[in-house]
Amino acid sequence: MIPTIKPHNPNFSSGPCSKRPGYELTQLDISTLGRSHRSDIGKAALQQAIEQTKSLLKIPTDYKVGIVPASDTGAMEMMLWSLLGEKPVDVCYWESFGKGWFSDIQNQLKLNNVNALTADYGQLPDLTLANPDHDIVFTWNGTTSGVKVANADWISEKRSGLTICDATSAVFAMPMDWEKLDVTTFSWQKVLGGEGAHGMIILSPAAVARLESYTPPWPLPKIFRLTQNGKLIDGIFTGATINTPSMLCVADYLDALNWITEIGGVDSAIARSEKNLAILSNFVDQHDWIDFLAEQVEYRSNTSVCLRLALTDSQLKKFSNLLAEQQVAYDINSYKDAPSGLRIWCGATVESHDIELLLPWLVWAYEYVANNK
Repeated sequence: MIPTIKPHNPNFSSGPCSKRPGYELTQLDISTLGRSHRSDIGKAALQQAIEQTKSLLKIPTDYKVGIVPASDTGAMEMMLWSLLGEKPVDVCYWESFGKGWFSDIQNQLKLNNVNALTADYGQLPDLTLANPDHDIVFTWNGTTSGVKVANADWISEKRSGLTICDATSAVFAMPMDWEKLDVTTFSWQKVLGGEGAHGMIILSPAAVARLESYTPPWPLPKIFRLTQNGKLIDGIFTGATINTPSMLCVADYLDALNWITEIGGVDSAIARSEKNLAILSNFVDQHDWIDFLAEQVEYRSNTSVCLRLALTDSQLKKFSNLLAEQQVAYDINSYKDAPSGLRIWCGATVESHDIELLLPWLVWAYEYVANNK
């Protein structure tokens, strides 16, 4: 029998992700719209976004935080092109985005001494094989595989290389060990449900030192340049962005940061996400036709939860379409390069009661599709 109660918010997409509960465009502070991002009011809003990010995430005081173009992809590319080449590189990947970083390092930067530590979807490579004297590139959470690193214990405190971490679906949802991370990137449209097109970079003193002492052998486009005359362009980290940002997106991001503050900070955001995963985990334990793509419990993502179903590819497509037609769940099919299945976003902006209301619909859709071959 078809369920009668639907989730209040059917937006379970893994990017752009659901807006925060109670979100309204009319609640945004739009006093910066139509003003220059270099005006006092524009720079103040950008600086506020940087300072609130640093404060909420408990980032060390000697780290730098900046806003850069082109979402997390732009942030990661900027850092790869600006920092790599001085040392051998170990790239750890277990899903499509990490594999993309490896491809760019090998095929675009054409570095020779590049080692891949890789695993199939649903697994993690042996991260202890990463060499602390090499630069290490990895994703904290595999958005397309639902596999995350459990912690940063595998990263040496005595490393001489840099750690470069794509954390776009982990920041604000998983504890980050900042002392082990030299470069971290993320984008607003993931865990905070912000708007796209802007990325964030977080740099340790070691990363800044590399930027100021090393010049890559390839040309850097303007939007990648973080130094001038061998010194960090400090304005980037105080609100003077490299190119023109969307001040409407900035207002939207500030709204999301204020919401994180209202719910009790990053620890509360993490707890909300972990609660959502726990609800799904309990459901999976009770049904033999659905399982996690991630094989080990400690590696299961609490944001981009990837699931396998006992259905064919055509049945899975029908399954997802049914839920969308019923306005119960939008955009929950797995990523195009990942194994067939579901991907349900469980970040902090998703309400637990919406996850609970979704579950009977999953059962209904499965039984409908499985019995109507």
